[in-house]
Amino acid sequence: MAKQSQYTSHTPDENGIVHWSETENKIWQRLITQQKSLLHGRACDEYLQGLALLDLPDDRIPQLGEVNDVLADTTGWEVVQVPALINFDSFFKLLANKQFPVATFIRSDKEFDYLQEPDVFHEIFGHCPLLTNPAFAHFTHTYGKLGYAASPKERQYLARLYWFTVEFGLVDTQEGLRIYGGGILSSPKETRYALENAKAVRRKMQPLKAVRTPYRIDIIQPIYYVLDSLASLFDLANSDIMQLVEEGQKRGLYPPQFEQKLSQEN
Repeated sequence: MAKQSQYTSHTPDENGIVHWSETENKIWQRLITQQKSLLHGRACDEYLQGLALLDLPDDRIPQLGEVNDVLADTTGWEVVQVPALINFDSFFKLLANKQFPVATFIRSDKEFDYLQEPDVFHEIFGHCPLLTNPAFAHFTHTYGKLGYAASPKERQYLARLYWFTVEFGLVDTQEGLRIYGGGILSSPKETRYALENAKAVRRKMQPLKAVRTPYRIDIIQPIYYVLDSLASLFDLANSDIMQLVEEGQKRGLYPPQFEQKLSQEN
């Protein structure tokens, strides 16, 4: 989150409007059209309900104010514009104040199917629909408050819990496995892989195991954790997450299920 971005966010004008180019709007149009075609039978119902509430435009990138009108009426959250990458202090502080950071840039054609860092499509299409859901919103808010008060080492373990829930989480439903993680739902490639590829490892969510599981941001995930229901995020948020982090630190990390990178911080 503190690394240097290859992208530059747009600065809104005095009225809070971001002026997107025609090329950028066309990338949004391609992304949202493709992803919507993949959602049936893959995204969880709560996500689809939130997406319907947001009513995002297909032909252009939405303005943040349009999204905020819906979030304010549902869970009291809002999105705020940030530079391409922000540090952990800023990230946790925003979440603790029910503000979800949105970097105002959109991926290039080269990274159309998978992007390492969060762009406007990832944040708005991937995450904002579920910010209308009380359980997801409560968990994200709680996570922000805990993270803002945590030490740097504790934040590393908290980050893994966030990664395997908010970013790359799956949920069990009566209709079968579904996606709720924004990192999956904003990636055309990973949307198919997470549910359908036989190589993907899907494990029942056990929070202690999740905080001990290494990950890499620049690859398709080898491991996914599966919630019993989206409502169980209420229970997770209300549990003693910091005790879980403390226990995870004592036990240490599992061996990574991927090739290590020298720059990867575990």
